[in-house]
Amino acid sequence: MYDEFMIAQIAVQTAQTVTQTGLGLGSVIAIVCSWTRNRSILWAILAGVLSWFYVLYFAMTRRAGEKKRVS
Repeated sequence: MYDEFMIAQIAVQTAQTVTQTGLGLGSVIAIVCSWTRNRSILWAILAGVLSWFYVLYFAMTRRAGEKKRVS
């Protein structure tokens, strides 16, 4: 019984850590993408709040100069 409780507690803590890290990563990617495109602190803050939504928007609306260059 005690082992099951410990395993459940570890699973919950792991899920919380993964969720928090994923949200933080999305915000960082969004801020970098926004700064690269707009060079504006206000737009970067807004992108950070929108997080993964902005990352998806950025990916769908990339310009020719923003795409990966093949050597």
